[in-house]
Amino acid sequence: MDRQLRAVHKHMLHLGLGALAHANWHANYHSFENDSWPELSVLQAAHAAEILVKARIAQQHPLLIFEHLPKPPTQKTKLTLEHLLQDGRTYQYGELPDRLWAATGVQIPNLALYRSFGRLRNSIQHFTSPKKDVSKDAIEFIYGVIDPFIHQCWKLFAIDYNEDHEPYTYLVSGLIRRGVPFLVSPGLIGSLDGIDMEWPSGNSQYKKLMLGRLESLRTHKQI
Repeated sequence: MDRQLRAVHKHMLHLGLGALAHANWHANYHSFENDSWPELSVLQAAHAAEILVKARIAQQHPLLIFEHLPKPPTQKTKLTLEHLLQDGRTYQYGELPDRLWAATGVQIPNLALYRSFGRLRNSIQHFTSPKKDVSKDAIEFIYGVIDPFIHQCWKLFAIDYNEDHEPYTYLVSGLIRRGVPFLVSPGLIGSLDGIDMEWPSGNSQYKKLMLGRLESLRTHKQI
C-alpha cells in the first residue's frame, strides 16, 4: 500500500479533533461580533463527527471510506493518494454509521441523535436556521455522540479539545450549569479547584453522576 495512504487516518484524526475544538468554542461561548456562532457550532460539530468516523474506518483500512474508487489506467499502475484525490468519492455523513459498523464493529453512540443532528446541519447549511439557540443542540451532540465515540475508539475526551486559553475552567463550568453529562478527562484534575460547580437545580441525578465521575478522577490521581 502507498505510504501516504497508510497514514491518512492519522491526518483525519488530527483534523477532526481540530474541528471538535472549534465546535466546542462556538457552542459553549458567545461572540459579540458574529451572531452566527450557534449555527457555526452545528456545522463544525457535524463536520468533526464526519471526519472522526471516517478516521476510525480508515484506521481499519483507508480504502474503506471510499464509495467510489478510481480505475487503474494500466494493470501495472499502483494506487496512490493522488489517484484517490482525483477520482475517489468517500461515503457521506448519513451513510457512515452502517459503514463504520460493517468495517470495524463499532456502532455510533446515540444513533438517533446522530441522524437528527445531520438533518439540522443540512437545514442550516442549505435552507434556514430554526428559531432557537441551536448551540444547545451542538453541545448535546458533542457530548452525547462525539465524546463517547472518541473515547471508545482512542480513549480521548471531548473536553480536552477547546480553543479557550483556559481550556477547562469556563467550558466545564458551563456544561455543569447546563446539566450536560460528559466524560471526565485526566487533564481536568489540575483545574478542578478553579471550576465553578453551579449544579442545575432539581437535577440531583445529574449531580450524583458527575460527582461520582469527578471523585473517580481524584481517587485515580491519588493512587
